[in-house]
Amino acid sequence: MAAIQPLSPFSRSSKFVGSDSTIVPARILPRPRGVTRSAMASPTGSSRSSKIPEFLAGSGGRPVPALGIGTASFPFVAEDVKNAVLAALELGYRHLDTASVYPSEHLVGEAVAEAGRRGVIASREEVFVTTKVWCTQCHPDLVLPSLKESLQNLQMEYVDLYLVHWPMSVKPSKPHFPMKREDIVQMDLKGVWQAMEECHRLGLAKMIGVSNFTTKKLQELLAIAEIPPAVNQVELNPAWQQKKLIEFCKEKGIHVTAYSPLGGQSRTSKVNAVLQSEILKEIAEARGKSVAQISLRWIFEQGASMVAKSMKKERLQENLEIFDWELTDEDRFKITRIPQYKKVTVLAILCPEGVPGVDLSEVDVVET
Repeated sequence: MAAIQPLSPFSRSSKFVGSDSTIVPARILPRPRGVTRSAMASPTGSSRSSKIPEFLAGSGGRPVPALGIGTASFPFVAEDVKNAVLAALELGYRHLDTASVYPSEHLVGEAVAEAGRRGVIASREEVFVTTKVWCTQCHPDLVLPSLKESLQNLQMEYVDLYLVHWPMSVKPSKPHFPMKREDIVQMDLKGVWQAMEECHRLGLAKMIGVSNFTTKKLQELLAIAEIPPAVNQVELNPAWQQKKLIEFCKEKGIHVTAYSPLGGQSRTSKVNAVLQSEILKEIAEARGKSVAQISLRWIFEQGASMVAKSMKKERLQENLEIFDWELTDEDRFKITRIPQYKKVTVLAILCPEGVPGVDLSEVDVVET
């Protein structure tokens, strides 16, 4: 296999002038199971200090930062996304989340390279990059080529975490959505996962995992996996608490990362069950915090990491300020009373018309 040539201005061993070797321990109250007290730092020990703690995930690879920045945005404005990633890196974020179906992979790569040139980061190893293989490439012979394309977009030699984006396969094409229902095909889960394992063995993905997998799908995967998934990235917030799934993942040693931690976006609805929650507003007002901070803190206390999207630097900073305080038992009880509302379902990524080739309940992501 031909080696992938890095396009970024640094390689795995390079450093940047102006890095600071001081490491300041993160202050965390309380410390959920699996979270470390170390500040985010490069494996070489040369890093700017950060207050973001990390969670242990998988048997190898790197710890997962408790808070990262997501780069799926609707509408998508390239300049805003790149500037947001740069701002996040300057503030101390190190987890950057993208996917082959997002038009943001190359922007993440450009932002990391720019951060290196500015001395914001000391090396590629200082950032934790997640990308995902989309349904159109969820075929045994397309997983590795899709990762290679993502690496070219990112201008990187490897990703820290590579995820199966959705437990569904669609007829091969360029990553896109919405997808035609009639293009859904039976997924070769064993073949796809073996290809994911090969990505890991080749060193192109330090860890491998899944996204939007229910307990049922995880059971199917664990039955055939030689390398179990390190992470399951799912919709998780106080308005969709995923208690059954979280407990299952803890039992199986699978780390959970939350997407849509602040309620998420929708192309068709303005409803935000998190930011519009009266219960969360009441708690936030009493604690002198924002609703967003209450939601993020609750997720952290579940032992889950999260990727939160914001294009505004002040919001990115606000999201960081969740690690030196804790919710009260009364707060936690009130949050259990929040009505549950799931925003992301398979219907969100499919065209409304057409006859599906498989039972949609088999490819949906609603935990039952």
